[in-house]
Amino acid sequence: MGINHRKAAFVAFSRVCFITLAAFSASCADKHVNLFSVTAMLIITLSNKYVIFASLQVLDTKDLQVFKVTVNGQDAKFVFGEKHSFKGTPLEITLPFELSRGQEAIVEISFESSPKSSALQWFTPEQTSGKKHPFLFSQCQATHCRAILPCQDTPAVKLTYYAEISVPKELVALMSANRDGEMPDPEDSSRKIYCFSQNVPIPCYLIALVVGALESRKIGPRTLVWAEKELVDKSAYEFAEAEAMLKTAEDLAGPYVWGQYDLLVLPPSFPYGGMENPCLTFVTPTLLVSSTLTKVIAHEISHSWTGNLVTNKTWEHFWLNEGHTVYLERRIGGRLFGEQFRHFQALGGWRELQNTINTLGDKNPVTNLVPNLSEVDPDVAYSSVPYEKGFALLFYLEQLLGGPDVFIGFLKAYIQQFAYKSIVTEDWKKFLYSYFKDKVDVLDKVDWNSWFHAPGMPPVKPTYDMTLANACVALSQRWIKAKESDLGSFSSADLKEMSSHQLIEFLALLLLEAPLPVSHVQRMQQVYDFNAINNSEIRFRWLRLCIKSKWEEAIPLALKMATDQGRLKFTRPLFRDLYGFDKCRDLAVKTFLEHRASMHPVTSMLVGKDLKQDQ
Repeated sequence: MGINHRKAAFVAFSRVCFITLAAFSASCADKHVNLFSVTAMLIITLSNKYVIFASLQVLDTKDLQVFKVTVNGQDAKFVFGEKHSFKGTPLEITLPFELSRGQEAIVEISFESSPKSSALQWFTPEQTSGKKHPFLFSQCQATHCRAILPCQDTPAVKLTYYAEISVPKELVALMSANRDGEMPDPEDSSRKIYCFSQNVPIPCYLIALVVGALESRKIGPRTLVWAEKELVDKSAYEFAEAEAMLKTAEDLAGPYVWGQYDLLVLPPSFPYGGMENPCLTFVTPTLLVSSTLTKVIAHEISHSWTGNLVTNKTWEHFWLNEGHTVYLERRIGGRLFGEQFRHFQALGGWRELQNTINTLGDKNPVTNLVPNLSEVDPDVAYSSVPYEKGFALLFYLEQLLGGPDVFIGFLKAYIQQFAYKSIVTEDWKKFLYSYFKDKVDVLDKVDWNSWFHAPGMPPVKPTYDMTLANACVALSQRWIKAKESDLGSFSSADLKEMSSHQLIEFLALLLLEAPLPVSHVQRMQQVYDFNAINNSEIRFRWLRLCIKSKWEEAIPLALKMATDQGRLKFTRPLFRDLYGFDKCRDLAVKTFLEHRASMHPVTSMLVGKDLKQDQ
C-alpha cells in the first residue's frame, strides 16, 4: 500500500514491570502487499514491588514474523510458543543478562505483520469515497493489537506512547493521541511525517491508526471532525453538538484529561457504531442518516471516563467499561433532552437486552454479566449484554440508593478512586459498599449472585417512566392484535406525532413478538412507507420484521443493507434472519461469500460462523 510507519515509540507500565516500545518503523516494499515491517524497542525495568523472571520477557503476538531481537545492542534469543486459535502466539525473549531491581534494558525487535492482520483493514482507492487514494484503519479492541506489534495485549496493562508516521504527502495520518505537528520526511521528499504523543496511560486496545485522504472541519474549541472530502461537511453539521456533550459529561464525571476530542468518520465497513480511541473517536457513517447519532457520540464521549480512564482489568469484566458508559451516556441525554427521554432510552435498552437474550438463549453463559471467557474469544462473546444488563444494574441501584443526584455522586467518586487503573467487579463492589456505608442494609438485599453470575434477564426490572413509550406500546399492540379485516384502520396518521426514537421503539416491540403475517407488513409498508426511510436504526428493524414475516420482496433490500455497510449491530442480525428464511438461505450464503473479501476481518469471521461458513 506504500504507507511507511516509522519511528513510533510506545511506553508501557504495569504493576509487574515497566515496558517502553520505541522506534516503531514500517514500510511496504511491495505496494500490493498490505503489511507492516517494523522495528520496535522495549525498555524493561525490574519492579521494586513485584518479583518477575528477570531474564525472560513474554509478549503477545498474532501472525507476526520476528526477524531479530537485541537487548542494549546485544543479540537476544527469542522463540515463539504454541499457537492458539484466537489468542495468537506468545513471543518469549531471553535477555542476554540478568536484570537487577530498578535496572533498565532496551529491547529492539524487528518484525512484520501479516497482510491478513485481524487489526487492520486496507482499502484500495476504488473502495474509498474519493476513488483516488488507498485507506487504512485499525481496530484493536478486544485483543487485536498483538496483530500489529508485540505487546502485553491485556487491559490490565496501561501505556503511553509517542509516534512518528511517514506517509505520502497527499495522505493524512491520525492516531489515538494528541497531534504534535508534521514535517518533511528527510529520507523521502515525496512523504511527510506526522508526530503524535499520548501522555495519559492507556491499554493496548486503544492504540489506533488511520491513514487516508482526510480533511477536517473545526466544530468546537477542542474538536475537529475528520472524514474523506465527500463526507466532511455533512459530518461537521451532524456532529455540531459534540462540545455541549463534552461539557455536560465533565459536569457529571469530572475534568476531561485527554486534551483534544476529535471525531473520525470511517468507511462503511467499520464494524462498530463507534470506537472510543482517546483523542480520536472512530464512528460509522451510518450515523449520518440516523437519529441515534446523539446516543452514539454521547456514548463514546463517556468512555473518556469509564473505559479509557477506569478500565476493566480483563474482558470478563467488560460491563465495568460499557454498563457505566451507557449510564453516563443516558445521563447526558437526560440533561440535554429531559428525564422522560432518559427513561425512554433506558426502556429501549431493556428491549434490546430482551432481544439479545432471545437470540442467544436465556441459559447461554455468555449472557452472564460476568461471564467465564477463559477459552472464549471476546469477539465471539460480544453482545449488548454488558452494555444493557450493566446499565440495568446501575439504573436499579440508582433507584434503590436515593435517585439520580445521589448516584451521580457515587459515579464521580468511583472515577476519581480508580482513574488510570484497571479493575475487576469485586473492586467496584467494595467501593460501592464503602461509599454507601450508611446503606449497607439496602445493598445486602441485592441479589448480587444473580446479577453477576446468572444467565438470562436480570433478577429485577427497574422502574421506567412510560410517558414517551405509551404511544409505541399502544400502536404495536394494535398491529399484534389486528385481524385481516382490521388492516384498513391503519393510516399514515398513526405516526404523525411520533419521533424517530419512538418509531425505533415501536418496531423493537414488534420484533419481540411472534412474526406478523405477511399481509400485515405489506399493509405497514403501504401506509407508513418504511422502505423510503434512510435512518439506519429504523430501516434495520423494519427489514428484520419483514424477513421474520417471510415477505420475499424484502430479501434484496435486507441483503443490500447487510452488505452496503459492515456495522455488526446491523449486519449480523440481518444475515442471521436471511439464513433462517428457507427461501433465501442459499442466496444469503452466496452474497456473503461474494462480499467476504471486502469485509472487516472481525465481521467476516463472525458472520461466517453465523452462516456455517467458518474458514
